[in-house]
Amino acid sequence: GASGPHPRFAGFWPPAPPALAGCVATVSEGRSDRVLAALAAACADTLLGLPADPDHHRAVFTLAGRATAVQDAARALAERAVALLDLAGHDGAHPRLGTLDVVPFVPLGPGGEPGPPPTDALDARQRFATWAAGALGLPVFLYGPLPGGGTRALPEIRRRAFRDLAPDFGPRTPHPRAGSVAVGARGVLVAWNLWVSACDLPLARSLAAALRSVAVRALAFDLPGGVQVACNLVDPLRVGPAQVFDRAASLLGARGAGIERCELVGLVPAALLDATPRHRWAELDIDPERSIEARLAPTPAP
Repeated sequence: GASGPHPRFAGFWPPAPPALAGCVATVSEGRSDRVLAALAAACADTLLGLPADPDHHRAVFTLAGRATAVQDAARALAERAVALLDLAGHDGAHPRLGTLDVVPFVPLGPGGEPGPPPTDALDARQRFATWAAGALGLPVFLYGPLPGGGTRALPEIRRRAFRDLAPDFGPRTPHPRAGSVAVGARGVLVAWNLWVSACDLPLARSLAAALRSVAVRALAFDLPGGVQVACNLVDPLRVGPAQVFDRAASLLGARGAGIERCELVGLVPAALLDATPRHRWAELDIDPERSIEARLAPTPAP
């Protein structure tokens, strides 16, 4: 009935793996290398990746490591973003709530793989939300499982914030420079874009609508580089890039259009690669070097 080894035998007891966590914070800045470098420096010890997009004018900071280090890094990144950025005049194509736009906490297993139910992520969300409201004066909207029961999705916050949905923490009106922030607890999500050819924006919007489901969120954009359907795959091990690609190719082909290329934004769980035929990896823009587990793996000794 003992909960652990007697101290006398501690040397024979394998140590428990460290508790790992992830946070995929999105900041409304995708153009200034100087500002992005300053933001990256604030969370450098846990930063696995930093894709930035000048058209959407946003950058995604993928943080992972020991849970306490990730929480510290998320706070440091938030402080720097609120200090350096001003939402006034922001003209990116993507919808945004604030300069620090979205801060989801993600449970990870010992090797960086998708983790168990998000109890720890919910705790991290609560701590960060309370801190951001008090220390930074940000209105905070929660998403994912809610304290009183039920769930709330990020698109719902974007539609309803400050209209018929009040912040869960902090001021009742947006911060004058930083706006507000959505803080979540969720599983591993894959951000993945389709660039389409022979396709105008109305057709891309109809494609995005057809692709949407409980497992897929999609928006269409007419960008300088072409027409894009940006997807968030919220259950990627059930509905991954291959399934979305095939559905989109079928719908577009019937309208005389097609898929020009795919674009992974950030990282994927290694299990997604295992579930996808290897011969399709290049077509879908996924590869082992951009898995969470590969980025978290210790560097071999020389």
